[in-house]
Amino acid sequence: MDQTTVDIKALNERIQEESSFMDMLNMEMSKVIVGQKPLLEGMLVGLLSNGHVLLEGVPGLAKTLAISTLASTVNAGFSRIQFTPDLLPADLVGTLIYSQKNEEFLVKKGPIFSNFILADEINRAPAKVQSALLEAMQERQVTIGDETYPLEEPFLVLATQNPIEQEGTYPLPEAQVDRFMVKIVIDYPTREEERKIIRENVVGKFPVANQVIKPEQILKARQVVRDVYMDEKIENYILDIVFATRYPEQFGLEKIQHMISFGGSPRASINLSLASKAFAFIKRRGYVLPEDVRAMCHNVLRHRMGLTYEAEAENVTVDELVSEILNKVEVP
Repeated sequence: MDQTTVDIKALNERIQEESSFMDMLNMEMSKVIVGQKPLLEGMLVGLLSNGHVLLEGVPGLAKTLAISTLASTVNAGFSRIQFTPDLLPADLVGTLIYSQKNEEFLVKKGPIFSNFILADEINRAPAKVQSALLEAMQERQVTIGDETYPLEEPFLVLATQNPIEQEGTYPLPEAQVDRFMVKIVIDYPTREEERKIIRENVVGKFPVANQVIKPEQILKARQVVRDVYMDEKIENYILDIVFATRYPEQFGLEKIQHMISFGGSPRASINLSLASKAFAFIKRRGYVLPEDVRAMCHNVLRHRMGLTYEAEAENVTVDELVSEILNKVEVP
């Protein structure tokens, strides 16, 4: 027991040292983005866990600004791709172009060859384009012609989708949505935050985020995040939560059983564990607490559970079901 205590103490000190850049990163991003703390935390969790992020919110809530700000704080490449119904996979990944001078086909790489990819309004493009992006997300490589090209690390896709306009959109299938580590729903700013936003825009002087870290630091931090200590009790807590989405009746949640059409996949358990470790790292701690799991639960589970027609008819949301599960599952 003493050995474990000593190890955790040493690990905690190491993680406090390794995560020192998080304060600078937060400070630079908060200069540009007013409020929206859950959005910034969710993006950093994705970055530190090598997972992709799906953002959902009405227009004008600084989704695009948040992503470009994150890219500018890291000395890394940034590509913004506006998804439209006429977009083709080649517009994303690149294509072969015939050179008459050389009498051969040359590769013209697409905007996917960058570190931070903003896929703006991902649900506006047809399935072919979405699947091209998702192949790059999953395999971290792109095939053009006969050649396969690995993508540069760190590689992070931040996709946005607009929840209000459904005309002319192609909803992401569940299997594709599952590839996103977290789904963050962005809300309106508070009254005071909006006052600050108005003043900045009226004066026309906008703060600029400075570059504070290098890509190598992120890759190193990702290794450290995996070393964050997770007790077996916390592991069991994560498993209980995910299993409660599949078999609610086993956890005394019979009243929501008819509302869930399918629960979280094993990807939910993996990503909830990784997200909890990353969240502990952001909080500069070397071990995971139940609060870290609870903080990440909605982001990891909200796009991995299906609602039945009864739930939709009763206007029940996935977030409400996740809250019910968290209130019922015993905290270690």
